[in-house]
Amino acid sequence: SKTNKLLFIYYTKEYKPQDATTNPSLILAAAKMPTYQPLVEQAIKYGIANGGSEEEQVTNAMDKLFVNFGLEILKKVPGRVSTEVDARLSFDKEAMVSRARRLISLYEEAGVRKERILIKLSSTWEGIQAGQELEKDGIHCNMTLLFSFAQAVACAEARVTLISPFVGRILDWYKENTDRKNYEPHEDPGVQSVTKIYNYYKKFSYTTVVMGASFRNTGEVKALAGCDLLTISPGLLGELSQDHSVVTCSLTPQGAKECDLEKVHLDEKSFRWLHNEDRMAVEKLSDGIRKFAADAIKLEAMIKERMLNVKNGL
Repeated sequence: SKTNKLLFIYYTKEYKPQDATTNPSLILAAAKMPTYQPLVEQAIKYGIANGGSEEEQVTNAMDKLFVNFGLEILKKVPGRVSTEVDARLSFDKEAMVSRARRLISLYEEAGVRKERILIKLSSTWEGIQAGQELEKDGIHCNMTLLFSFAQAVACAEARVTLISPFVGRILDWYKENTDRKNYEPHEDPGVQSVTKIYNYYKKFSYTTVVMGASFRNTGEVKALAGCDLLTISPGLLGELSQDHSVVTCSLTPQGAKECDLEKVHLDEKSFRWLHNEDRMAVEKLSDGIRKFAADAIKLEAMIKERMLNVKNGL
């Protein structure tokens, strides 16, 4: 649940994760919680102080709020935090690059080096090309909303730092759109998708990190043991801490080298065709962008209202 993920800041001492992630939906939920009001207030003051049109002030406050949450998380984890670029820019490469650089500059102003930040971008063709450009400048990217093999291949060819293929959302789609409602972990279509991607990357020696995300149950997590990284909610971490069964490594570089996958090269046309052939991926990518965009709009409205109150001395 969102609350589970938001409680992350309190769970870090118990589970000691290396890295952490945020997204617009989590930030929206957190921004409503009393605990985090100082972060919201500081972001609003920042937006007003930097002037410009109302739209610019709101955008600056939004960026600052995302960074404020990232800074809080970085106090608790030794590694990196992922901060997401507005999903409404998902089809505008230049706008994504510009916004990413802005987020990095805000982190640097707060004394955090760019090496500790992963910029999260939607895995559209434009998002992947934005990631490729940012990586050349030493800005590391986490490609999110990744559901198809085509997206994974394009990300590898763009040499992005990390991808977040979604496991649970793929399972959700198959449950909603087919007659089958139950899957053993190794038959789970989300698990199978990430397994194929991991094997492809390792077989062809791509350095992009595979970080499985969006888990619905511990069976999915255990079925991907051996994956480079996994992002797991505190709720599932709690369940795993009580699970004393033996877990075998399902994914290994050696096993990947022996699989029978063929190397693929994708230009824009072939990417769009191959991705379009996967109905699930097309629907889940567009749905994910819409949902993140809707939450960004809600957050923007909240900030605009709060900003007006500050200006009016309320």
